[in-house]
Amino acid sequence: MDLLDFLNENYYMLVPALWVIGYALKQTPKIPDWSIIWILLSVSIGFGTYAFGFSITGVINGIIAAGVAILGHQMYKQTMGAKRNRN
Repeated sequence: MDLLDFLNENYYMLVPALWVIGYALKQTPKIPDWSIIWILLSVSIGFGTYAFGFSITGVINGIIAAGVAILGHQMYKQTMGAKRNRN
């Protein structure tokens, strides 16, 4: 079973959108870093349920989309940080 089987294909476009929103939030000085993941989760659930209908499946897919976006960003950040520290 593929990881993307858990995420409805209608939610795939949310992941890069959440990356862009997260980047914008990171550049905003008045927003603390710890709150960015909660904002992204709220946006993901809100947009997902608005665009695809309010249901438990919609909420779960919003949570999964936010998780994939945050995990993907952290994997990239940690990998690139490790490479820079090694050199």
